[in-house]
Amino acid sequence: MNILNRGFSKWAFVLTIFSGALAGVHAQSNPPVGAPTEPLRLVVGFAPGGALDALARAMAEQLRKSTGQTVLVDNRPGASTRLAIDYVKRAPPDGNTVLLASSAPFVIFPMTYKRVNYDVERDFAPVAHLVEFPSVISTSTTQPFKTLPQYVEWLRRHPKDGWVGLTSLGGGLHFSVLAMSKEVGVPMEPIPYKGGAPLVTDIISGQVPIGTDALASQLELHRGGKVRILAVSGTRRNRLLPDVPTVKEAGINGFDHASFSYSAYVPASTPPAVIKRLERALVDAVKERRVYAQLMSLGLEPTGLDGATVRKQLRAELAFWRPIVQASGFKSEE
Repeated sequence: MNILNRGFSKWAFVLTIFSGALAGVHAQSNPPVGAPTEPLRLVVGFAPGGALDALARAMAEQLRKSTGQTVLVDNRPGASTRLAIDYVKRAPPDGNTVLLASSAPFVIFPMTYKRVNYDVERDFAPVAHLVEFPSVISTSTTQPFKTLPQYVEWLRRHPKDGWVGLTSLGGGLHFSVLAMSKEVGVPMEPIPYKGGAPLVTDIISGQVPIGTDALASQLELHRGGKVRILAVSGTRRNRLLPDVPTVKEAGINGFDHASFSYSAYVPASTPPAVIKRLERALVDAVKERRVYAQLMSLGLEPTGLDGATVRKQLRAELAFWRPIVQASGFKSEE
C-alpha cells in the first residue's frame, strides 16, 4: 500500500478539535499611529491542525491587539517546511512576514538534504524563542499493543509493518526513530507527512501503526480516546501526562533529546529596530495570561526569550546533532 499518499485529505476532523480553543486567524483593528499598515503574516510550514499551527493561532489575537495589524496565519506545507522557509527568505524585509519554525531546518536539514537554498546566518535573523515542548510516540486505541514494550514485541512478530509516521524526514525525530530501531533490532521506516493533522488521521485509522510528533498535536485526541500516547520524550514525565512513561522508562534509549522548541525568524536584512519591535510583540504574546494558559494546556511551554538566545541554541544543537547525523550516513535525495 502507498502509505505516503493515504490520509492527507482526511484531517478535517482534527481541525475541529483545535477550532474551539484557538484564537481567530484573521482579525482587524484600527492601527495606532506609526504602526505598520500591512498585514502581519505568520508563516507555518505545515498543514493546519498541528502544534506549530496551534501556536500561531493562539498568538494571533494578542498580536493584533499589540501591533494594530491584521494577523494572518499562512500555512505553506511541503518539502519538510522548506517551501515556507524559501517564501519568507524572499519576502520584503519589513517585519511583516515572520517564519515560525523549529530548529531542525536550520541545524539538521543542511546536513541531510541535497537542496537547501538558505543559510540561517546569511538569510535569516532570529527574532524570539517562543515555546518548548516534548514529543510523543502514539498509536491508535484500536491497536493490540498498549505500551511501548508491547509495540516492540508486536513489531518483532510483524517486521514488515515498521512504518513510523512523522512530519518531516531528516530532523531530530527521524534520527531518534533510527536510534530506537537500532536498539530494538527491528527495521523501522520513517514515513513523512505534511503536518500533524494528516499524520494523526492515519494513526487513528491504523494506516500507520505508530507515529511521533509534538505533544500539542495529539494531547486532546489522547484525552478524547482517539489516540493512545505510549511514551514521551525527555528525561522526566510530562505534568500533563503523569501516567505516561518516558521512552527511557519504557526501556528504550534514543529519545532523550527528542524535545524541541519553536522560534520566530525574519529575513536577515530586516532593520534591527523592526526586529526589536517584533521581538517585544511576540514575547509579550506568549507571556500574556490567557495565551500562556492556552499554550500550557496544549503541551507547549512558553519561554519568551530573545533572538540572541535562539542563535546560542542553534549553535549548541548543531554541536550535538552533527556527529549523530554524520554517523547515520543519511542523505535525502531532495
